[in-house]
Formats: sequence, structure tokens, C-alpha cells
Amino acid sequence: MNVPTGTADVLLRTEGRAGFLTLDRPRAINALTHTMVLALDAALTDWEHDPAVTTVVIEGAGERGLCAGGDIRAIHDDARAGGSASAAFWRDEYRLNALIARYPKPYVALMDGIVMGGGVGVSAHGSVRVVTERSRVAMPETGIGFVPDVGGTYLLGRAPGELGTHLALTGGHVGAADAILTGLADHFVPSAELPSLVRDLTRLPAEEAVARHTATPPPGVLAEQREWIDACYPAETVESVVERLFDAGLPAAKEAATTLLAKSPTALKTTLATLRRSRALATLEEVLDLEFRVSCAALTSPDLVEGIRAQVVDKDRNPRWTPATLSEVTDESVARSFAVPAGGDLGLAAARQDQANRQAAGQAADDRPALRPAAEDRAPRDRA
Repeated sequence: MNVPTGTADVLLRTEGRAGFLTLDRPRAINALTHTMVLALDAALTDWEHDPAVTTVVIEGAGERGLCAGGDIRAIHDDARAGGSASAAFWRDEYRLNALIARYPKPYVALMDGIVMGGGVGVSAHGSVRVVTERSRVAMPETGIGFVPDVGGTYLLGRAPGELGTHLALTGGHVGAADAILTGLADHFVPSAELPSLVRDLTRLPAEEAVARHTATPPPGVLAEQREWIDACYPAETVESVVERLFDAGLPAAKEAATTLLAKSPTALKTTLATLRRSRALATLEEVLDLEFRVSCAALTSPDLVEGIRAQVVDKDRNPRWTPATLSEVTDESVARSFAVPAGGDLGLAAARQDQANRQAAGQAADDRPALRPAAEDRAPRDRA
């Protein structure tokens, strides 16, 4: 086994046929920094061209989880200062998400423990996604005045029925069975089996190694709740969704409505609009371009700073949203979230199309992976 190398809280090692990416900020549940994103990108680019590495595995250090998301304290400070560091971080993070989705070698994500926000971005776009009985997978952004990003609206927009809308708006976490049901994961492996799975990944093809350890997950909850979820969330507005949830006459639906009313009203309305726009887009790259606009717009919203303050900085869990109610959030304010940022668009879809055009013309491809179907480009899941 090679001695672990790497920089900036990302450890790299190769063993047998596998290259391992270990997120190494266990005290922060491996929250992503900009430098970590760049280190992951560089390692994946190197291993793509290394014939000795046939499988890539991403894992998290410590016992708490793969990754709790991006470093939102840094985003809080940058937004307060009116800086540009967050936009620069998102540019590189979303490019990394697209690279993972089209990676030409098996990319195995060990989604043990907490996997939230940016953690979903570095795992759920992979080709082989493993959850355990400890997994807690979520896109909790509306609780901090933000909108699901890292391709989250693409993934959730293609979940069965309105399950993805429910998860995007409430920010609720799911366990193994529901992560598989909603398309955020593929395989359940008991956490006690992970060391054996890792050993097998060093010597066997990825799918064969995972198949040796796959089991039936503990039952989830979303399948039984789908009837009222599918009935309530197609409503035209968030206000109507909340009304339907209260009117459903079910404790779980009432709990969801109460949860929504505690979230940022602006983030809820923007999330619903983003999710519905993303469903009409064909590729992950197009959705990441859309999400980049929305993320940059959030930097100028008071709710992002206030939400992170309440949840992470002061931890009083009492955010004061501006505006404070859904009825005060105008269609015009939501529409402004989709404007081109001052620093320009992300441009992933255009770059992908340019690469496709050059390949079609027989020109040499650049040093990025050749175009291939992303995991998310499969036929959309049943939405009936």
C-alpha cells in the first residue's frame, strides 16, 4: 500500500487497483473547503489517466460521516463582507460535481453517517453509491436561507413523484432505504462490512466487490408517505403546499407543514422555482449553471447570513427571516435569483457542448474526461 499523501485535509492513497480519497476534517464532519475541492479535482484528473487505478473510492475520516457539506462559516463571513470567495468556491465545487458525474472509471462513494449538502455533491453523482444503516442523507439548505445546490435540484427533481420536492423544501434527512428509493444511492451495505468492502475494492471490479456485501436495508418511511406527499406538493405555490399539508389530516403531513413554516420563506419559494426549472433541463451541467446563479443571488440575501448565524454561529436556532412570511416574498424577488451573476455565468453546459462539437469534428479533446452519460442522465424516474 502506498503511504497516504495529499494536501489540505484530503488524504490520497492507492492500494491494489483502487485510489482512495479520504476527506480528513473529522471534527467538522469533513466539511468541504475550497482547497479540498481543488485537491479532489486534481486527484481525479491524475487518476483518470493512471492505468493502475481502475476504481476510485471516496470516504470520510472519523465516525460521524462522509461529509456534512460546505464550510458554511466561511460562506457566512464572506457574505457579510460582500466578498467573492464563495462564488469562486462554488465555481470549482460545481465543476467537481460534473467531473464526478462523468468520471470514466467506477467512482464508489461510501455514504456512511452524515452526508449533507456538499457531501451529497461529492457522493450522489458517483456511479456506485453505498449507504449503511448509519446514513443520514439530506439537502438541508432551506433551514439556513439557501437553496439546494451541487446538483441537488437535479437529483431531487428526478426522484419518484414529489418525494424530491418534499425533501428539498423540508430539508429532511433520509436513511438507507429512502436514499435508494429517491435515487440518491444504489446499494445498502451494513457498516460493519465496510472494512471488508474496502479490501475487496482493492482487488476486484467495483460492482463485483459491492455485490459481495450488499444486503437489504432496514425499512424506510417515504414509500408509505408517498400518497399524501404526491397529493400536496404539486401545488402551484409554497403557500398552497402548506395549506394542503394542513388539510391532509395526517400527523406526518402536519409536521411537514410546521417544518416548512420555520424555514426561510424566500429560500422556500426560490427552491420550489429552481426545482421546477431544473426538471425541464436535460443535463446535470445545465442544472449546475442554474444553481450557480441562484447561489450567487443568495449571497446578497439577508437570510443566508441570518440562517447560518442562527444555526451555526450563535446557535440560538431562532432565525429572523427577511421577509418573515411567505406572502411577503414576491414573484419578482424570486425571479431575481435567476439573473446572471455580476461575475458571469458558470458555463458548464456551454463547455460540455463545445467539447461535444470538437469530438464530433474529430478534434483532440481537452484533458477533461470524454463525454459519457452521467448517472443523472438516465431516464427520469416515474413521476406518476
